[in-house]
Amino acid sequence: MKRSVLVSLVGLFVLAGAVTASAAAPIKIGLNLEMTGGVAAYGQQGFEGIQTLQKMMKLEVLGRPVEFVLVDNKSDRVESANAAQRLIQRDHVAAIIGPMISGSMLAAGPVAEQAKVPIIGPSTTNPLTTQGRQFVFRACFIDPFQGQIAARFAYQQLGVRRAALLVDVAQDYAVGLGNFFAREFTKLGGQVVATQYMKTGDQDVSAQMTAIKAANPDILYMPNYYAEIAIAAVQARQLGLDVPILAGDGADAPELIQIGGKAVEGLMHTGFYHVKAFSNPLARQYVETYRKLYNKEPNAFGALAADSVLIILDAIKRAGSTSPEAIAKAMAQTKDLEVTTGTVTIEDGNAIKPVVIRKLVNGQWEYLATVNP
Repeated sequence: MKRSVLVSLVGLFVLAGAVTASAAAPIKIGLNLEMTGGVAAYGQQGFEGIQTLQKMMKLEVLGRPVEFVLVDNKSDRVESANAAQRLIQRDHVAAIIGPMISGSMLAAGPVAEQAKVPIIGPSTTNPLTTQGRQFVFRACFIDPFQGQIAARFAYQQLGVRRAALLVDVAQDYAVGLGNFFAREFTKLGGQVVATQYMKTGDQDVSAQMTAIKAANPDILYMPNYYAEIAIAAVQARQLGLDVPILAGDGADAPELIQIGGKAVEGLMHTGFYHVKAFSNPLARQYVETYRKLYNKEPNAFGALAADSVLIILDAIKRAGSTSPEAIAKAMAQTKDLEVTTGTVTIEDGNAIKPVVIRKLVNGQWEYLATVNP
């Protein structure tokens, strides 16, 4: 999405909320999203999901309309913390959705915690983001569970015994997920024959791939974000490393295919979503509305952002209050709430959600399995 188009959309989005506000003052919900920068795809997809939800239903609670206030955190930790500060102090929001990635939530979460304003990460899987927090939540599973499922899938379903890892050390998410995978894979009886490292933005990982190829692995696990996975996959194939590639939810973005091309064909990953994985009425309505709005298939980040809205509105309704502290208390007690990705229960700030496994076939994500917690 071009920045100029984005700015126009933001203006329309806020304006739409203002127009629907009648006599009752709107309830403001902040959106701290990655609309530009390294992982802009996640923020833009999350924004689309919230717009889809707005198209599906009249968003109001306690007789008051909902107004979203969007701030672009530029995929940056400092900007994410600043965005949270701005939404709380200047816009006086009742709750915040985003950032989408764990590293940025580790910066924004403490700001919201100190101000006692609830903040929910649609896709922030690193367990540290909610650990010891009363006002920080997530709408997705956590990485220990995701890493465990990936390792079991590799060892038990794919039958591989020798794994190599390429880990982006600039991302807390990647480091954590890689460790969880390696621990479980080894526990099952597998062997991690090589672990190589890169940093976000690296364009040449041929040395790391040469070392990995020399270790003769059965599978390459890359717990990184989409651009780094795609770049590494291309160079792995160029060097003749033709083993299956497995990744985490960070692979879920159209840019993976745009950058990786044929090199990512056959890639498998653990993630949050596939249209075939969930079939409740709300999920079906979300898929139909999204397709009509955007003429493409729904994605995980949009669905989880929509889920985050539903979790907050449900909490406001049950709390009977727009006090941030009352909302946070109610969010912590969320149980069996129907959302676009099935149902969700919150425990210790974490959503109890299944893992979906997908495979890229002919440029399309093919559904393989759903693993429940």
